[in-house]
Amino acid sequence: MKIAILGTGQVGQTIATKLAALGHEVKMGSRTANNEKANAFVAANGGKTSQGTFADAAAFGEVVFNCTSGGASLDALKMAGAENLKDKTLIDLSNPLDFSKGMPPSLYPQYSNTTSLGEEIQKAFPDAKVVKAFNTMNCKLMVEPTLVPGEHDLFVGGNDAGAKEKVKEIAGWFGWKNPIDLGDITSARGTEMILPLWVRMMGVNQSPNFNFKIVR
Repeated sequence: MKIAILGTGQVGQTIATKLAALGHEVKMGSRTANNEKANAFVAANGGKTSQGTFADAAAFGEVVFNCTSGGASLDALKMAGAENLKDKTLIDLSNPLDFSKGMPPSLYPQYSNTTSLGEEIQKAFPDAKVVKAFNTMNCKLMVEPTLVPGEHDLFVGGNDAGAKEKVKEIAGWFGWKNPIDLGDITSARGTEMILPLWVRMMGVNQSPNFNFKIVR
């Protein structure tokens, strides 16, 4: 499958490296056509990997991962281009965490309670099929759930049922067995608001290797 990764940070690098190892064609996108981190990813993985601008990557991918920082996601996706995202599954991993006042971070106020970053992305790109997923855990756990023993949960939410099934399929490539479908994209309000708790728990745990489990 041709997959676009928007973002060159730790999350983007981790997702892209795993997908490349699984044999998929991966193009990493950034603000510039010759990003140093993106070039390093291609050099390290070779094969079917490539890099370019956000627009280059979005045009290339059958599925697009938004791995950009939450505060910059809307701008990055605008650079990717609405036409390049049209009718594609857009997996949104971003979280609207504001670190401007240091730790612990807070949520940007415009993305709390009555909306979410996931919803605002869907509003800005109505022809894309936005699915919020993977945003409630550390990036290494996203692609290697066995880092935490036993069963634990991955949440997905979005308006398009087919797109959510595609995300569940991709999650299966990573080793996730039973993702929980939380419903439409408004479910992103809840999963994004978990992050301040996640950050606190990381401090208590002194490790990012933990996850949430819904006990029924």
